Amino acid sequence: MNTPERTPALRRAKILGTGRAVPERILTNDDLSRMVDTSDAWIRERTGIRARHVVKPGEAASDLAAQAGLRACEAAGVDPATIDCVICATISADMALPSCAVFVQRKLGAAHGCPAFDLSAACGGFLYGMAVAEGLLRSGLYRRILLCGVEVLSGFVNWQDRATCVLFGDGAGAAVLTLASEEEQEEGRGILSVHLFADGTQAEALCIPGGGSLHPTSAQTLAEGKHLIHMQGKVIFTHAVRNLSSACQAALSSQGLKPGDIDLVVAHQANLRILEGVAQRLGLGMERFYINIDRYGNTSSASVPIALDEAVRAGRIKRGDRLLFCALGAGLAWGAAVVRW
Repeated sequence: MNTPERTPALRRAKILGTGRAVPERILTNDDLSRMVDTSDAWIRERTGIRARHVVKPGEAASDLAAQAGLRACEAAGVDPATIDCVICATISADMALPSCAVFVQRKLGAAHGCPAFDLSAACGGFLYGMAVAEGLLRSGLYRRILLCGVEVLSGFVNWQDRATCVLFGDGAGAAVLTLASEEEQEEGRGILSVHLFADGTQAEALCIPGGGSLHPTSAQTLAEGKHLIHMQGKVIFTHAVRNLSSACQAALSSQGLKPGDIDLVVAHQANLRILEGVAQRLGLGMERFYINIDRYGNTSSASVPIALDEAVRAGRIKRGDRLLFCALGAGLAWGAAVVRW
């Protein structure tokens, strides 16, 4: 029996192109102040958020992911029909069954029959997806993978809870991944390391309790708000600063790098105070962090790829730059990655 030709294990994966898509509707802090007991000043002081995007009725996660994917393909200079695997990192797919990714495959016009599946790691989803995509590419099974991070969390937010409703926004980011060329390999470019972690002892600190096998949807679960986001903010904050910092150090150390060697940090945009805490622990100034939380809020799995695409298109990232990615979310699931652009 013939076996497929395998790519040498030392070949790195790389990000070939990026894209993003957010809903047109913008919900400002002032808008929220007319819905719940809050204010622009209160939200900005505690989170750094000024506004977030939310979908209109009938607009689904796959719509945003497909738009971001098409833009990523355009930036990469590839025909969507040559994408031979689609991965969607999301916790807010169009429906419980089937996956968001199959809808993205269809709307994108990816290769007929190419595998498409979802990955659930909440705000850490894009980094988890990057590790999976890297492994699939290096195995030689696929040549071009579209990795999307997409969330439509506005349908899971308790709009009467000012502690959580001010945080989340909808959006999608995407990246086309492939193997580095021989020249890029020699130059040390591509994904250098991805380090992933989880701590299930803190699973209830950020969760949507209802709608699954533990608490199937019923009149009672709906009345109790179990289908909405529940969060222990102080617990998440404490673990986020400590775990993100340690994950970043692990990813850097694996490559013999120090924080000062990094040109730009592309971090999950959950809370400006968290990013400031991570920056302090790493000994980096905030100018090394790309920040867009003020305009999008926390878009969970979409956060890192949206920030990455913005940074690329704004000229903040150039050939040869060392990038540090990091994200933490529900699970708790978190990770960090080092990329040479």
